[in-house]
Amino acid sequence: MATAITSREQDYAQWYNDLILKGGLADYSAVRGCMVIKPYGFALWENIRDVLDKMFKDTGHQNAYFPLFVPKSLFEAEEKNAEGFAKECAVVTHYRLKADPSRKGALMVDPEARLEEELVVRPTSEAIIWNTYRDWIQSYRDLPILVNQWANVVRWEMRTRLFLRTAEFLWQEGHTAHATEAEAVEETRRMLDVYATFAEEYMALPVIRGVKSESERFAGAVDTYCIEALMQDGKALQAGTSHFLGQNFAKAFEVKYLNKENRQEYVWATSWGVSTRLIGALVMAHSDDDGLVLPPRIAPLQVVIVPIYKGEEQKAAIGQRVAVIVKELQAKGIRVKYDDSDHTRPGWKFNEYEMKGVPVRLAIGARDLEQNVIEVARRDTKEKESVLLDGIVSHITQLLEAIQANLFERARMYRDAHITPVDSWEEFTRTLEEKGGFLAAHWDGTPETETAIKEKTKATIRCIPFEGDAEPGTCVFSGKPSARRVLFAQAY
Repeated sequence: MATAITSREQDYAQWYNDLILKGGLADYSAVRGCMVIKPYGFALWENIRDVLDKMFKDTGHQNAYFPLFVPKSLFEAEEKNAEGFAKECAVVTHYRLKADPSRKGALMVDPEARLEEELVVRPTSEAIIWNTYRDWIQSYRDLPILVNQWANVVRWEMRTRLFLRTAEFLWQEGHTAHATEAEAVEETRRMLDVYATFAEEYMALPVIRGVKSESERFAGAVDTYCIEALMQDGKALQAGTSHFLGQNFAKAFEVKYLNKENRQEYVWATSWGVSTRLIGALVMAHSDDDGLVLPPRIAPLQVVIVPIYKGEEQKAAIGQRVAVIVKELQAKGIRVKYDDSDHTRPGWKFNEYEMKGVPVRLAIGARDLEQNVIEVARRDTKEKESVLLDGIVSHITQLLEAIQANLFERARMYRDAHITPVDSWEEFTRTLEEKGGFLAAHWDGTPETETAIKEKTKATIRCIPFEGDAEPGTCVFSGKPSARRVLFAQAY
């Protein structure tokens, strides 16, 4: 039988770790703060990547790849960006090891092999990319540049959690260059909408779109737009960001273009990205105390078929019928597995695939075959039913869409039930402690108030929503005038 996991109510953090490890998504590694993404977890990431990659290309973007290493002088060029990431940087100082004479078989850094200039292992790629764009851009005819790269980055985190915060993680980062401010702002919003569409239509994850406060925005950005999601423990998770960089990086790297009037102008920039953190969001938003619950559209395995038989004759008869079903499902683009392995019993398989969050499980025995039926179990509600074999492919196709819709609606209802307007400091702190979720509260717009609230409650401004209550009011903390409500929450 599959190993039991800690319940959400007992210990939410341990529940999350149990799901990641026992669900076969990832494992700890020998490198501090880094994870091994296991095949099942990487298949999930590949599905996320493939859908997003198509969405990027459908909006005119192309993939490229830039170096992992950034010369320190380039990294320093945009001061706010460098300052924002400085504490998380891993730095390469030497390029060779040699035998350590004091320890047999050991190696040491060769002091004579020090680099002329230290190299920062990219925490983000604006510096190396904008240094490159200086050579690519001469005229308005070279614009816009719409480039994305799939890569890994390193941010030396002190406290790590699998998928949510690791020293190395996988992501994509888009970096675009435009002739006008309006074009760059439009691009920033467009890509945020791409992320929101992906989150809601593929991850079944409802999100709130908005803009970050000044203290929460990306280092070096003029504005940071974000999508915020709510996890089952009432904490928020930033699921994606899109940054309007203004001309900050263009000025730092002297990236200019000749406009149609034959005048030199600085280029306008954006950057945007999502990472393997999305897998952590999936786990925390949908899963239960029996294991992972994965949305069908990006689940590595959408359907598993388990035979129940006695003897090779029954196994062969069931296998012959199932082979037809598998072929028809695959023709529909459905990811299906027929597990007729002999080393584990059907009950163990049921628990294993439940733990892995496979959306639909089919079970068929000799008697089912005689009656021309098959048992269908859905992971989201755990309901079971007997379905005629003749219509099983059509039934499964519809069921997968029903599960996708149900997961989204369930998450949306939870999210909406945990957006609470609060009008006083007492109400703010009580609601945060008793209920959690998003607190729609008035804020006076000052970083001092924002910092004070964070220090007292660990709640931050997750976003200033594009939609919502824009009526003026009174700040819940300072009592000063407030232009509108913003969303506070404790967050990952």
